[in-house]
Amino acid sequence: MDRKHYIIRGGLEGRARLVVLSRIMRPATLSVLDRAGICPGMNCLEIGCGSGDIAFELARIVGPRGKVVATDIDEIKLRLAREEAAEHGLTNLEFRCADILTEQLEKFDFVHARFLLTHLPDPRKALEQVRLALHPGGALVVEDVDFRGHFCHPENRSFSRYVELYIKTAQRRGADPNIGPRLPGLLVEAGIKAVRINLVQVVGMSDESKLMAPLTMENIADSVLTEGLASHVEIHQLVHELYEFAHDPTTIISGPRVIQTWGHRP
Repeated sequence: MDRKHYIIRGGLEGRARLVVLSRIMRPATLSVLDRAGICPGMNCLEIGCGSGDIAFELARIVGPRGKVVATDIDEIKLRLAREEAAEHGLTNLEFRCADILTEQLEKFDFVHARFLLTHLPDPRKALEQVRLALHPGGALVVEDVDFRGHFCHPENRSFSRYVELYIKTAQRRGADPNIGPRLPGLLVEAGIKAVRINLVQVVGMSDESKLMAPLTMENIADSVLTEGLASHVEIHQLVHELYEFAHDPTTIISGPRVIQTWGHRP
């Protein structure tokens, strides 16, 4: 994946946000992995592994008879993930710097990608490459966002502006921030069979899920400025107001709608 399409900060700052996101999404992701048939002994591929948290989960599930390869294009995140894997004693897990669009990988029993296709200018091509990385009968699980699906209560101007800026910035970069509903059709077009779908949406009043809005606004600030969609002053004010809104125990903030879809290579 060309970094110019990715609108969220990488490196240490980006990883810190992803760690929070992984904690929030953990129950939903573990559920869909189970529904798709993950089991001990499998060889798995995690594409766009980010902070590495899902790869850690996969490594624990498949156990010592299985193996997990986790790929990303951010060397800082990969280094930190390798260090954490070593701390957890996960010897069946390998982190690689690799781009699914350009690099041929070995075959796997199970492939998972979360919040990856939304950042790609050509998700069809990516899925074609992913299918080639699956053994016949292997399972593919994809989770991704429909950013339009955010809501909050009460209505909040800064929250609405944040959602607008994220969507516009991603679209300017040639990405699709609302790709979620397209996923089942994209899997079918890529030759995946028996495709199934599930909808997840995280919403909170007092937990850390409410912090994803200000955290994400902070982490897209550079891209928003580059695209000329807001000023430094406006972004600073938005982040401040989003944190205030999130810390109010009477408010409700959701994440985007997340579409989970899965199927098998015939």
